[in-house]
Amino acid sequence: MSDRLPGFSTLAVHAGAQPDPTTGARATPIYQTTSFVFNDADHAASLFGLQAFGNIYTRIGNPTNAVLEERVAALEGGTAALAVASGHAAQVVVLQQLLQPGDEFIAARKLYGGSINQFTHAFKSFGWNVVWADPDDIASFERAVTPRTKAIFIESIANPGGSITDIEAVSTVARKAGVPLIVDNTLASPYLIRPIDHGADIVVHSLTKFLGGHGNSLGGIIVDAGTFDWSTGGKYPMLSEPRPEYHGIRLQETFGNFAFAIACRVLGLRDLGPALSPFNAFMILTGIETLPLRMQKHCDNAKAIAEYLAGHPAVASVSYAGLPNDKYNQLARKYAPRGAGAVFTFSLKGGYDAGVSLVSKLQLFSHLANVGDTRSLVIHPASTTHSQLDDAAKVKSGAGPDVVRLSIGIEDKEDLIADLEQALGA
Repeated sequence: MSDRLPGFSTLAVHAGAQPDPTTGARATPIYQTTSFVFNDADHAASLFGLQAFGNIYTRIGNPTNAVLEERVAALEGGTAALAVASGHAAQVVVLQQLLQPGDEFIAARKLYGGSINQFTHAFKSFGWNVVWADPDDIASFERAVTPRTKAIFIESIANPGGSITDIEAVSTVARKAGVPLIVDNTLASPYLIRPIDHGADIVVHSLTKFLGGHGNSLGGIIVDAGTFDWSTGGKYPMLSEPRPEYHGIRLQETFGNFAFAIACRVLGLRDLGPALSPFNAFMILTGIETLPLRMQKHCDNAKAIAEYLAGHPAVASVSYAGLPNDKYNQLARKYAPRGAGAVFTFSLKGGYDAGVSLVSKLQLFSHLANVGDTRSLVIHPASTTHSQLDDAAKVKSGAGPDVVRLSIGIEDKEDLIADLEQALGA
C-alpha cells in the first residue's frame, strides 16, 4: 500500500496479518503448540532476558495471539496489546501492575455486574480497595481521589443500561490526580468509540462480546495507549523500578511507550497464567473481520427496537442513548456518532414479576448471560447478573427490579419486534 493510513474496515481485515511465510496460507494459522524451538542457547537466553522479541511458551505469547493483539491495538489506536483468557482476566492483569496491597482505585458505579462483584469482593483478598463514583456526577470522581488512588476505571458504554460516560471529563480528573484512566470499551467496540482518542491510557475488552461477536469463544484484551509516564512520583514500581527477575531492567526506561503492555505480559500473564487459547484467538480474529458490518447492523436494529418499546403501553421507560429524549443522547452524539450501541434496558410497568415473565415468553431472543452476539439476547439483571447486589445498589447500577436488558443482534428487526410484541402481549 501507499503511505495512506488504512481505514477502519481495512484494519479489521488486515492489521497484524500476513500470508504464512512457510505455507502461503492467507488466513492466520492456529499455532496450536505449547512451546517453540530456540535457535541456540544464546537465542534462548536473550528471549528469557527480554533482550529480544520472540516466542517462548504459549502461556506468555503465541503467533496466532500476536496477530489478534496487533489488530486490536491498531483498531483502538494503541501502541501494543496483550490478549488473555477473558475480560475478567484482563482486569486482574491490568490492576496487578498498578496496585500494591492497601492501594485504591476509583470505579464508576455503573458497570457490568460481574465487574462490580470482582472489584468489591475478589480484589479484597489482594488488598486492593475500590472506591465508587457516579459517572453522572464527575465531581464524585474528584472527591474520591486520595493519596492511595492509583487508577480510575470506567466503561465507555455502561452495562446494563447503555449509558454513555463522559470519557474526556473523567480523563481530566485522572490527569489532575496523576493516575491512568482505564476504559472498558466492550459494549462500544472501537468501531463506535476509541477511548484513547478521548484521554484513556489503558483500554480493556471482553473479546467474548462484540469483537468476537458470535458467542463461541472467551477472550480478553488489554491495549496500551502509550500515553502515561509510569516513572512519575514513584507510584508504579512494577514499571519504574528495577525488576530483579530480569536483571534489573526498568520496564518504562527500556520499552518506552509500550512498557505497560510488556509489564502485563512478562509480569502479569507470565505469573498469573490466564493465557488465551490460540484457537479462541483464531475465532475472535475471524469475528473482527466483520466488526464494522455487524456493529452498524446491531446499532440500527437497536435504535428501531428502542423506539418501538418506548411507545408500548406495557413499558414504563427505555434507557437507550440513541433516543433523542434520552439523558445520554448528547454524549452519544459526541462519542458515538455511528450509533449508541446494541445493549440497553427498559423497565416494565409490572415490576419484577413482569420482567421475569417476559424473558420466559420470548422465543427468538435467547435468555442467557452474554451480550454482543449475532443473536439477540435477553436477561433480567436483578435476578441474575446483578443478583449479588442489594436493592439500592441494583438501582444505582441501572439494574433495578423492573429492568430487562436486551442485546440486539443482526436478525431482521421486524422479526425481533414481533417476538417482543407477542411476549409483551402475553
